[in-house]
Amino acid sequence: MLHFIALVIATVLTQEEVRTWRDISGSFSTRATLVVNAGDELTADVQLVKESGEKISVPLKKLDASSQRYVRRVRKEAKEQPAESNAGSNQSVWNWRGPKADGISADTGLIPNWQVREPELLWTADGMGKGMSSVCVANGKIYTVGNVGGDLKLTAVSLADGSTLWSSSVGGGGDPNSTPTYHDGMIYTLGKEGDLACASVEDGSIVWSKNFQRDFGGKMMSQWGYSESPLVDDNKLICTPGGPRAMMVALNLKTGETIWSAPMSPGGQRGKDGAGYATPVVSNGGGVKQYITLVGRGLISVEAKTGRPLWQYEKIANNTANVPTPIVDGDFVFCSSGYGDGGTALLQLSGRRGAVNWREVYYQDAKQLQNHHGGMIKIGNYVYMGEGHNEGFPMCVDFRTGRKMWGKQRGAGTGSAAIVAADGHLYFRYQNGVMALIEADPKGYKLKGSFQIATRNGQSWPHPVIFEGKLLLRDQNQLHCYSLKSE
Repeated sequence: MLHFIALVIATVLTQEEVRTWRDISGSFSTRATLVVNAGDELTADVQLVKESGEKISVPLKKLDASSQRYVRRVRKEAKEQPAESNAGSNQSVWNWRGPKADGISADTGLIPNWQVREPELLWTADGMGKGMSSVCVANGKIYTVGNVGGDLKLTAVSLADGSTLWSSSVGGGGDPNSTPTYHDGMIYTLGKEGDLACASVEDGSIVWSKNFQRDFGGKMMSQWGYSESPLVDDNKLICTPGGPRAMMVALNLKTGETIWSAPMSPGGQRGKDGAGYATPVVSNGGGVKQYITLVGRGLISVEAKTGRPLWQYEKIANNTANVPTPIVDGDFVFCSSGYGDGGTALLQLSGRRGAVNWREVYYQDAKQLQNHHGGMIKIGNYVYMGEGHNEGFPMCVDFRTGRKMWGKQRGAGTGSAAIVAADGHLYFRYQNGVMALIEADPKGYKLKGSFQIATRNGQSWPHPVIFEGKLLLRDQNQLHCYSLKSE
């Protein structure tokens, strides 16, 4: 049996990730975090801090192969940035569209030109299951959901080396589209048929669960199933079951009990009844805190405190699938949807005595401007997106006027494009598995290089994530991690 030796450690860097460490025989294991010292060599003893706070040390050669690989990788990264392991980044958690829900990563110091040097593939993890879900990241762990043998599996892997930490069943219902949400030691997942679960980050065990259809009379506007990522705000979980009496609900984070239920407002000349595919966002437009999302009948807003319906805007609704998450900026809301009958609009909100009204600043029909399902990002006074139904043409639009600054050219890939932004650049993931780097410059389209993703197991639709200098790309059963760090 491997004997661990307690000692006092002077540290430079302690990794936040708690992982299971095993000896080479597999007969001993412990849960602990890794400590990296400035003078560590590849053969030095490995220093750990157990969950109890006890500090221990073990020879590297006595650890199993997975643990040894993890140590070598972390030490290598620490030597590249010995005093500032997270230099250039102030993000600690990545949920849907990032820390500010705007699709922008705080990372800096990334490769500025892929034509000179392409990102390096660090690792590939298997066993994620089928589905179009992206990933959330927290405390050195990556979480995603997939269909494994008919079960909705929540899987946790190490950000450092892609090793699987655990996998747990959290529902059913086919190949999922929703991305999990992390908050305070819990993961919130949503299955295609409305299975909502709160699971522990320790092992994926379910704390509580609900079903949108059974518990809230929910429905989707069309056949592709529930796809939003649950929103955590003010100790509430905000979801969109899509029922006439529960279009949107607020649930207790710890118990799942209903805090309020927002009915669908009367109306509905465009689109279809039911939930859309977008994720709610927080707005304080018109001086009232509210949750805004895109449902089957268009854009809706409910008061954050009570769930009282505030306003509705139907003009951009299409009859097939309303998908993109809206952009909020002060009193303004930018929204878009695809297909032949959607379009794009900018609304300005105003409030008086608790009521909120909208004014249409501009509207462009689907033939003029539309985002299919890859998302839109506002940087400065401009919105960048992949434009067109199943096209993903790179385009830049003036936020306040809707004027097209540049676009639409084909770009480096084909099909729709899911995008994320970081360090002054746009990262386009095309449907055909091409990743492209585009400068975020309203003066013109500037392609800075592209590469083919390591696999193409299906349509390359899951949204890319940039976290701690890494580009994370879910591709059905596999998850790829590329290094974006500039030398």
